[in-house]
Amino acid sequence: MKDFPYTESKDTRSGFGAGLHELGKTNPNVVALCADLTGSLKMDAFKKDFPERFFQVGIAEANMIGLAAGMTIGGKIPFTGTFANFSTGRVYDQIRQSVAYSGKNVKICASHAGLTLGEDGATHQILEDVGMMRMLPHMTVINPCDFNQTKAATIAIAEYEGPVYLRFGRPVVPNFTPADQKFEIGKAVVLNEGADVSIFATGHLVWKAILAGKLLAEQGIDAEIINIHTIKPLDEAAVLASVSKTRCVVTAEEHQLNGGLGDSIAQLLARKMPLPIEMVGVHDSFGESATPDQLMEKYGLTESAIVQAVQTVMARK
Repeated sequence: MKDFPYTESKDTRSGFGAGLHELGKTNPNVVALCADLTGSLKMDAFKKDFPERFFQVGIAEANMIGLAAGMTIGGKIPFTGTFANFSTGRVYDQIRQSVAYSGKNVKICASHAGLTLGEDGATHQILEDVGMMRMLPHMTVINPCDFNQTKAATIAIAEYEGPVYLRFGRPVVPNFTPADQKFEIGKAVVLNEGADVSIFATGHLVWKAILAGKLLAEQGIDAEIINIHTIKPLDEAAVLASVSKTRCVVTAEEHQLNGGLGDSIAQLLARKMPLPIEMVGVHDSFGESATPDQLMEKYGLTESAIVQAVQTVMARK
């Protein structure tokens, strides 16, 4: 099992803020819109240095999506920013009708996703957003794992023509991917090669998968760990290449099992290579108010849960 050293932990939302600020310097067509959460989305630096390209729309998320869609007609590349719950559930109709249907070049950037929002509770902890956005035709769905990858993804989506949903979070997590990485939309990243089981993880669960891989190595289990940062389009070739070796699969995500990464990979396997699969995620439940660590433990989004899923799926080979 490879080692993944890191020197700091940082929040992925700050990676978005850093990437957006970099785009402000290099791409004059990039504009930013925020629904009264500039500080939470780490958009302050962009606002300070490029005030003529920053639009504070207030608590009016539906209006923000409409404004963004309109700006694309003039050649602008709008990045919208608010919490994931408000970025999707509150404005799904506007995204479907004004952005996805016509393939508008809007980048929907969503922070505070999943259970790790913590104490704000179930009303804010959206766990359905990946599924909602996956189902929309023309929509690309990206869920990076750390600060560096989120920054790289933010920069990369500006060059991509079409609507994108970029999901990130609130808590600090180990920042272990390269600072100079090239982010390729739709290309999975093999973190550790292995022969016994394929672990496909996304977002905050990528680091949990790495920790699980170390625990599994102590048990003599050789896990292949793959970072699926782009959930749609799914890197089908990478998934199939891995499972053709290992013959069993575990997925891990901070999302409902319905509609998420595991669902996507299960669909692929059912069509192309039926094999045993176990999924680590939230089982048809809303969240609740507690610390992020307490919630991840209660809802089974931990390295020990991944280890248990591996043991279960290997027994089914």
